[in-house]
Amino acid sequence: MISNRPYIIRAMYEWMVDNEWTPHVQVDANYPGIEVPQQFAQEGVIVLNIAPSAVIGLDMKNDWFQFKARFQGVEQRVGFPPEAVLAIFARENGQGMPFPAEPYPEEEIASSSKPSLSAVKDDGDKPASSKTDKSKSAKKKPTLSVVK
Repeated sequence: MISNRPYIIRAMYEWMVDNEWTPHVQVDANYPGIEVPQQFAQEGVIVLNIAPSAVIGLDMKNDWFQFKARFQGVEQRVGFPPEAVLAIFARENGQGMPFPAEPYPEEEIASSSKPSLSAVKDDGDKPASSKTDKSKSAKKKPTLSVVK
C-alpha cells in the first residue's frame, strides 16, 4: 500500500501557500540517504523553509522530495523521502501537521555491516557478591552494542 504521507504533505503545502503562509518542514536529519546540509541540523532535526520564494524547482513525488535552496548564501541541493518528514507547519501561526517518526528502511540497515555480539569487559576488582555490585547492577539495564 502506498503511504498517505506524501499526499498529506502536498495538500498541507498547497493549503499554506493558498493562505499566503510560509510552509516549513521538520525533517529527521539522521534518516538514511537524505541530502540536507547537516551543519544546520540541531539535535538530529532540520527545519526547512519550502515556500515558493525560498526554493528552486520544488518537486514533491511520492518517494522523494527535492529542491535547491540557499543556506548562508550558498545554493545547495536538498532531497529526502517523505518518510523523513516529522512535521509540516506554517511559520506565521504554527498551523500544520506532525507525523510519527518512521523506522529506518530495512535495506539501508541490512547494507551496513552485520551486527555482532561482543563480550562486556569485567572489572574483576570486586567479588560478584558484594552489595555495591548488586545495587549497581540492579539499576543499570543490560544493553547490546553494534560492533562494526
